This record gives sequence, structure tokens and C-alpha cells, in this order.
Amino acid sequence: MQEVVPVDSTHRNSQDARLLDALGAGNPSVRLRAALAVGTHADPGLVDVLVERCVVEPDFFVRDMLTWALTRLPSEITVPRLRAELRSECAQARSQALHTLSKIGDGSAWPAITRSLLRDADDEVARSAWRAAVVLVPAGEREGLAAELAAQLGRGDRHVQRSLSRALVALGDVIEPALGTAMASGDPTVCAHARATQRLLRDPDAGSDPAVDEAKRIVALGPERGEGTAC
Repeated sequence: MQEVVPVDSTHRNSQDARLLDALGAGNPSVRLRAALAVGTHADPGLVDVLVERCVVEPDFFVRDMLTWALTRLPSEITVPRLRAELRSECAQARSQALHTLSKIGDGSAWPAITRSLLRDADDEVARSAWRAAVVLVPAGEREGLAAELAAQLGRGDRHVQRSLSRALVALGDVIEPALGTAMASGDPTVCAHARATQRLLRDPDAGSDPAVDEAKRIVALGPERGEGTAC
């Protein structure tokens, strides 16, 4: 009878320990390689480590690699853990969890995309929530999501407004009624942003910055002097 040789886990455990240490290294290139290695290894036992590192990781590219590593794990493990992060008081924790959920694309996470997240006071969290929402929303709730997103037209700087426009356009023609309501707004910034979004819907290659700039000019001049550019 052939002798069964027990698996020696010492080497593997020491390798995991080195990877975990590398995730917290001072050099972002070292952290990036470590996140790549963890994702390649795809050990479900490291889900907590990856999620916790997302909360404190300062480098965008490393965070994106951490997200990739999480997408390599079974969604039944990652999605509940990420949903829990959405209740965190830390903005980066909420934002990164939303971003990762959008990459996983598991529709079971949709109920966790709450109105408070879509309207989060932190722009980065809100932008992540918009992107996750349009990926995860069920077909029957697209109109409601369109109305919720359109209610925020005019929010933030051009980067925020561009993100909101792109999220709305990703929903398709169901956004037309909500855009019509926004274009009837007495707020020139909302009106111009809605018009720019409609232009983007009809021509995805069109840029929205001219309309956003126009809205800012109207606000700076005052509504009376900006009447010639009203919707």
C-alpha cells in the first residue's frame, strides 16, 4: 500500500505571510505586485485581508488591483463582506466596496445600493454608487433609478457631473422623462446639465463640458443676465 504523504503547509503559510506583509509595504510597486499575487492565488481565506486593505490603501492602482483580486474569489464570499462595508463610516471603505461590487456584477447586491449611498455627501462615494447602481439595477427598476439620479443633476464640479451624466446614459432611453423634468427646472445649472446629458444620450461621442461650462457661467452672471441661454 502506497504511503500517503501529508501536505506540508509550512511553505504555503510562510508565503502567505510574506504576501500579507508586502500588502502593507511602503513602496506602492511592492504593494501592487503583492495584490497581483494574492489575486492570482485566489485564496478565499484572504477576503477579509483584501477588504481591510482597500480601506487604507492610498494608491489608486493598488486599490484597483485589490478589487481585481476580490473579483477572483467566489461571489458568495465577497458580496456579503462588501455589503457590510457599505455601512462603514469611512468614505473610502464605502466607495471601494461599491466599486468592487460593480466589477463583480452580482445582482444580489442591488438592495444594498440605498438612496443614502446614491446621495452620499462624499462625491467619490456617490460616483461609485451611481456606477454600481446602473450595473446592478433590475430591469423593472431602471425608471426609478433614472428619476433618483436625475434628481441630482447639477451636483458638483465637472468631474462629478460627467460621472452622473454617464451613469444616466448607461440606463438608456428610460431617462428621457426624468431629463425632461430637469430641463424644465428653474435652476440654470440643473437645466444645462440635463441638456448636456440628453446630448450625450443621443450622441455618445459628444462631450458635455460646453454645457457644464455654460451652466457655471449662468450661475456666475446671475439668472437675469443668463436668460438668453435658458432651456
